[in-house]
Amino acid sequence: MSLATPGWLSALLLPLALPALAAQAPVYGPELQGFDYPYPLQHFSFVSQGQALQMGYMDVPPQSPANGRSLVLMHGKNFCGATWEGSIKALSAAGYRVIVPDQIGFCTSSKPEHYQYSFQQLAQNTHQLLARLGVSQASLLGHSTGGMLATRYALQYPDQVRQLALVNPIGLEDWKALGVPWRSVDQWYQRELKQTAEGIRRYEQQTYYAGRWKAEYQRWVDMLAGLNQGPGKRLVAWNSALIYDMIFSQPVYYEFQDLKMPTLLLIGTADTTAIGSDIAPPEVKARIGHYQDLGKQVAQRIPHSTLVQFPGLGHAPQMEQPEPFHQALLGWLKQP
Repeated sequence: MSLATPGWLSALLLPLALPALAAQAPVYGPELQGFDYPYPLQHFSFVSQGQALQMGYMDVPPQSPANGRSLVLMHGKNFCGATWEGSIKALSAAGYRVIVPDQIGFCTSSKPEHYQYSFQQLAQNTHQLLARLGVSQASLLGHSTGGMLATRYALQYPDQVRQLALVNPIGLEDWKALGVPWRSVDQWYQRELKQTAEGIRRYEQQTYYAGRWKAEYQRWVDMLAGLNQGPGKRLVAWNSALIYDMIFSQPVYYEFQDLKMPTLLLIGTADTTAIGSDIAPPEVKARIGHYQDLGKQVAQRIPHSTLVQFPGLGHAPQMEQPEPFHQALLGWLKQP
């Protein structure tokens, strides 16, 4: 009995198969080779912990009239410099020089086989980049994990930070102290090896966008999935595991009161992001990740703080509703 598909049936099935083939996520190199950044990508080479490393970054000049000020944008854990695309455009158009690095272990930057990750180390790496670019003082805009890094940078180099803006930063609570179980680096590594485009989308839709989804978000899902499934997937997963351990074990929560510069909190109130919530006991999970409360609580602890809330928005208000987000940010940045 022949198992060959009749020609007429093949003709009918081909149009059905093409969308599935087209929908397959692309695959990118270990430093995101093959993914197009919205502005020219440059590279900063330096030595850290005895290793020759490089950071990818964008340095976008201001559109006229320039105001003489620089903004450094710090991406989150599941984001890259490229995901700041809309904010770069808005801030550059407002006259700012916008510098957007990819941190070591992320996106277009090196993925070392061994690295002692700390927020202090990442802050120093960024400080060295800014020194190379001739930037002695800047305002910082940190999103998600980038908010933790921006906070550490501001504590570490207070005289070189004019203003600090935090977009749904994680680390507004200490998950470990609240009872979230610890994961070993090996456990994080095994978890990261299993990442898929569908899993990333499901998590982001539920946590970042409060159940909503726009077609434009898919590009960022494909970016992460293509990096995670590419030829450097094991090194990408290993660095990701080390970074998760850093995030979980190095809270900035206890130092918010030490921030000396004007600080803006931009908070989507429907955000539920909390590291380790997927393995937390139900009673612990029920009391973590409540950004509608966390923003208010942390704003009270920061001496010179301003809180702007975006009711009903999730983890990335700059992507969900860019116009009101950038209006609030730019209005605050213009203050003396």
